[in-house]
Amino acid sequence: MAKLSLASISTLISPPSIPYTVLTVPFPLLGNNRHVETIFASFFRATPDARLKRECLRTKDDGAVALDWVSGDHQILPPDSPVLILLPGLTGGSEDSYVRHMLIKARNKGWRVVVFNSRGCGNSPVTTPKFYSASFIGDMREVVQHVGTRYPNANLYAVGWSLGANILVNYLARESQTLTGAVSLCNPFNLVIADEDFRKGFNVVYDRALTNALRKTLKNHAILFEDMGGEYNIPLAANAKSVREFDEGLTRVSFGFKSVDDYYSNSSSSESIKHVRTPLLCIQAANDPIAPARGIPREDIKENSNCLLIVTPKGGHLGWIAGGEAPLGAPWTDTIVMDFLEYLRSGAYKAPASHSGTEGRATFYRGHASPETIAQQTGHIHAIQQLIFVGHGTIFSIQLEI
Repeated sequence: MAKLSLASISTLISPPSIPYTVLTVPFPLLGNNRHVETIFASFFRATPDARLKRECLRTKDDGAVALDWVSGDHQILPPDSPVLILLPGLTGGSEDSYVRHMLIKARNKGWRVVVFNSRGCGNSPVTTPKFYSASFIGDMREVVQHVGTRYPNANLYAVGWSLGANILVNYLARESQTLTGAVSLCNPFNLVIADEDFRKGFNVVYDRALTNALRKTLKNHAILFEDMGGEYNIPLAANAKSVREFDEGLTRVSFGFKSVDDYYSNSSSSESIKHVRTPLLCIQAANDPIAPARGIPREDIKENSNCLLIVTPKGGHLGWIAGGEAPLGAPWTDTIVMDFLEYLRSGAYKAPASHSGTEGRATFYRGHASPETIAQQTGHIHAIQQLIFVGHGTIFSIQLEI
């Protein structure tokens, strides 16, 4: 068992006097290489069984998204049970293991959970020649409105991963009153930086895999795109060798951007974080190959008292293989996600008195090394690991003892 000793974390999860523990099992062969951890989690992590009931939501532009609810919860759970909306990553859906683990963990705590499958994802129907993008929040807005109308007495929360996290943060920057709290994991934040790294070294393996998934979705609905003229380059998208080529041929045109670089620059949630007014926890891995740590908007998070950041030295992309359920079970970060959401659910969170300046804030650095230094000096599951909580103007240093 590993014990997390808390320092200055009473405003986040629990009073310092209450021990915060997680079970950890070291897996050095996985945790010591970011690509091994990422690939292992993607291919070998178990996918929990869950009976889901699908609801197809038609959008105002005649599009459609699929909402997957836990079957029977409408009758079983009280109408005011908190609702958790899950946003998977690029091409992801409710069948993905990391989504299922979060769904099960939240459901076991009495939360009503719904997975938001974007257009064409998770076998969601495609009814118009338009998919989704990193900047498009229209579908998210309609999903939240729909869920809120269905459960008017419930508080709504959201968790997003990777591209879903980017969309979620962009949404939060524009819609400040609809969600009670949110969590962003493995967010690429700066899509220009993410695109640069995506085309280097071993990362091309991920690029090709995601491109193939995008091409498959386009192929399955090719008839809708047959007559697309203008700047559309459907042959380029259909035969794309990279996500960048797919976005150049289809995505950036669908959403009105002048170029793919214009699309990435103006869709980055790093530009939105300063406008977030909803309690938001961001969890990143310093060695994430798909969401580079250098793209994390640390200064803007530091200046926004509604935001908290955890940077783990290792974890890969959607990995975090350690804890009591390792190596095939849930990411160990799921426990932190639920602790944060349960804290918000309890009503203990108090909104900051000021959204700007330093009024009412603690000192940002409280005697600890910078996030970069800690990330360089510590390992994944070694004798001592430090996690970094940044928020409310403070770095919270957590020591993990094996």
